[in-house]
Order: sequence, then C-alpha cells, then structure tokens
Amino acid sequence: MEKDIISKIQDNYQKLSKSQKLIAEYVLYHYDKAAFLTAAKLGSTVKVSESTVVRFANVMGYDGYPELQKALQELIKNKLTTVQRLELSGNYHNDENIFETVLKSDMQDIRDTMNELNVSDFEEILDLIYKAKKIYIIGLRSSAALAEYLGFYLNLILDNVVIVRLGISDIFEQIIKISNEDIIIGISFPRYSKRTIDALSYAKEKNAKIISITDSLISPLTPYSDKVLTAKSDMDSFVDSLVAPMSLINALIVSLGMKDKDKMIEVFENLENVWDKYEIYAKNSNYR
Repeated sequence: MEKDIISKIQDNYQKLSKSQKLIAEYVLYHYDKAAFLTAAKLGSTVKVSESTVVRFANVMGYDGYPELQKALQELIKNKLTTVQRLELSGNYHNDENIFETVLKSDMQDIRDTMNELNVSDFEEILDLIYKAKKIYIIGLRSSAALAEYLGFYLNLILDNVVIVRLGISDIFEQIIKISNEDIIIGISFPRYSKRTIDALSYAKEKNAKIISITDSLISPLTPYSDKVLTAKSDMDSFVDSLVAPMSLINALIVSLGMKDKDKMIEVFENLENVWDKYEIYAKNSNYR
C-alpha cells in the first residue's frame, strides 16, 4: 500500500501544479499527519485552498479526498507508535465536546462494519465454528479483552473451546495439538500482535481452519486466514476503539447460540440454579 501511494505521487509529480506539488511534498514527508487531516486542514497547513486538495486527490486517481485519506490511514496503521497516535488525537482535545466526538466516531465504526459485512461469509464462519472438533481463540494485548469475552460465551454454548493466553505456557505449547479438524480464531487490530500472527502461521502449517477478526482485508492476519471478519477500529486516538469489533463478536455469539436454542435454555436454567445456590450475584435485598 505504501509503495502504491508513494509511486502514484512520484509518477505524477512533474504534472502537478505548483500548489499541488506543495501538497505532494507534505504527504510524502508527513503522511502520518496528513492521514488525519481534513482537506481543509491539509490545505491550510500547506497554504493552498481546499478545492486544490480535492483536485490533487483526483489527479492521484482517487474519487475524492476521503478515499485518499483512507489509503493513507491504511498505510500507517501498523507504523504509528502510541505516542504518535496521542499527538495525532489533538483534534479531540480541541473539540468542545470530546464525549460526543468519541461516541459519534464509535457509532460510525459500527455503521461501516455493518455495511461491509459479508453475510454469506458470516454464515459459513458460524458453520465452521459449530462443526469444529476444537476451537482455539487467541487475542493478545488490547485484543485480549475481546478474546476473553468471546471465549467466555462460547464456553457456555460449546464444549470444546480453548482460550490461548500469554502466561506460564507459551502460546505454541497451548496450540501444539491443533489439527485439521480444529479451528483457530485470531483477533488483532493495529498495532497488530506479532505473537498472534505467529500462532496463525503455525496453525496454517497444521492445516487447521483459520478465522480472523481484524480491521481490514490488508491486515497481516489475512494471508493466513480461510475466512476474515472485518470490523472498523478508529485510529484517530491513542486508545484502540474496540466498539465495532465487540459488536461483531456479540452478533457471532448470539447467532451461534440460536443454532441450538433448546440447549441454550437448558444451560442457562442450570446456571441460574447454580448462581442462586452459591449467591454469585447480589440479591436486591442486599442493596438496602
């Protein structure tokens, strides 16, 4: 992706107007910042008009500036450090209502995820999970919360779920018995965990089915995957936005549960009895 964008600028540089060359040079040397600037802000930064920025995007072969900006964001997803992301999130702090800005961004991530979901692939993934001999789930770093959440509920639905964690045992010791009858669900978002990628690479060598939950089809998890579920994870902040991935995982859990609704009713009836017997949850009377 980086070579494509850079080569487009280099190939077209001599054809650009003086104003467009200013944009090209800024993007070439500051693409990490340009990726999060609006057309108006980019124009202001290099002292050209917003319309010049839009025309520049068209010359580069994009339908508009948002498409160019998206390409730049894809380019840097795995390159930015947390400090750089903190610097780039300054637009939140300049906003009078950070709360509203963040929530609107998360809402847009969910809408984009829903619009891009391939329903046919989603149904095939449900079948793969339901029919697998054993299901391994791996998500490290910030994605560990997603993996634990998915594993917690799948363990209530199925009897063959293993959550792969960093700890006393290395991840390879935990998946050493994986076979072509099993599946592994890898969860990772920028900055992608190398250990998760390594686990999927090993599973592929063992001919296991691989399902990835990640942010895009150019994610480094994709080459190892038989099926990919993508969920948007906004990069315009030092905090990883996992709202859309969590929503997608919720849909996966509910859909799997509905495949055998009678079994789920029986499981939760038994759980309610256990929870009540051992007072797992606080009683209403305890609130007084």
